[in-house]
Amino acid sequence: MTKNTIKDKFSRVYDAYVPEVDPLYVEFGAFNDIVDILKSTLFYPVYIQGLSGNGKTFMVEQICAKIDRKIVRVNITKNTDEDDLFGGFRLVNGQTEWFEGPVVKAMKEGAILLLDEVDLGTVSIMCLQPVLEGKGVLLKKVGQYITPAPGFNIVATANTKGRGDEKGKYIGTNYMNEAFLERFSVTFEQEYPAVEIETKILNKLFAKGGVTDPTLVADLIKFANTSRETYYRGGVDEVISTRRLVHIANSYIIFKNIDKAVDLCLNRFDSTVKTALNQLWVSCRAPEKAEVIEEVQEAVDDLSGLKELEPL
Repeated sequence: MTKNTIKDKFSRVYDAYVPEVDPLYVEFGAFNDIVDILKSTLFYPVYIQGLSGNGKTFMVEQICAKIDRKIVRVNITKNTDEDDLFGGFRLVNGQTEWFEGPVVKAMKEGAILLLDEVDLGTVSIMCLQPVLEGKGVLLKKVGQYITPAPGFNIVATANTKGRGDEKGKYIGTNYMNEAFLERFSVTFEQEYPAVEIETKILNKLFAKGGVTDPTLVADLIKFANTSRETYYRGGVDEVISTRRLVHIANSYIIFKNIDKAVDLCLNRFDSTVKTALNQLWVSCRAPEKAEVIEEVQEAVDDLSGLKELEPL
């Protein structure tokens, strides 16, 4: 592989591109508001916060697809630093070569810079301060001053509002610098889609997979929403997100067995949570079975209590 080929390969990692329109996507939440912001071409940084799996990143990509805007996506981690964001020297065939980072590429092309999972970042991403103000930035290592092209904007997604996670559900999220957060013009709180929206999502997905079963769709939607209600009440430690709902639907399309599909997609949870969610699924899909399961569980608990008694 030649030096130029290697350099081209590295340069394409963060190329700006217009995403493809996904026919399965259903618009909801702040979609139209963010469309208006990005179509305006004004510099107006946006922060989108919400629980995992509710379509934050997918929404931004589909907005860019709809309005024909280029996007550069950067997945932020605890190790992300100035070199990762703005660029740095890389060793190519024994020689150092300068490679532009994703922020520079987005600025030059007037693209949308998507900072995905921004709350995983540390103080190292404070180097973005001038960029978040819509100003240019000096690349100290090469002595270049980069001015953002018209249309450049920043959208950040996160599971938290930059204040950490008290429940410990999102390990690695940080308490972010107030000066950094203050530079975002607006914050959108993204909830899980409403029942009618998730119904459309599953109907589209099932139609593509050759499945027509309105009753099953209704049961899955009920399952997901009941899990969220139970989560908010503190009755269970996990929820069925929209993403996991899609996983279950795809598993059903493959295996043609809904109980197997649900079970496979719940395997990622620990045994206690999985058991609770499985019982919740049975109560949504077959209430009569749920009553039997509850009676059996009570009998088992009673027997366990008897075994713990000391012998006479």
